[in-house]
Amino acid sequence: MYQYQVSFGDAISRAFNKYCCFTGRASRSEYWWFVLFVAIVGWGIGIVFGLTFGTDSFAYQTIAGVWNLAVLLPTLGLVFRRLHDTGRSGWNWCWSFLPVVGWIILLIYLCQDSQMVENKYGPVPNLRY
Repeated sequence: MYQYQVSFGDAISRAFNKYCCFTGRASRSEYWWFVLFVAIVGWGIGIVFGLTFGTDSFAYQTIAGVWNLAVLLPTLGLVFRRLHDTGRSGWNWCWSFLPVVGWIILLIYLCQDSQMVENKYGPVPNLRY
């Protein structure tokens, strides 16, 4: 029995299909692939529109703002599901409000292995026998 790793495309698809889902569990690969996708698109917007219009322009600010709003709920839901996968309440994301130390604590939680047994948040995601 092992937990298979989801692909880059599958992680993106799952995150947007569960757009505002704060229940269940998400594997480490599902979470980090989506984080990479959000970062790449964000950097792409910054490079293309930031260099074209300037970072202070209305066009750049609007496009970046729309992107950030579009991924806010899927990202937050994925953080909750990832924390559930480690056996913690999703509300542990509130550690991020604590400067420096809070982000370190949250990062440690998000990087931990999945609980390989069913927990109160649901069955093990991506489980293969």
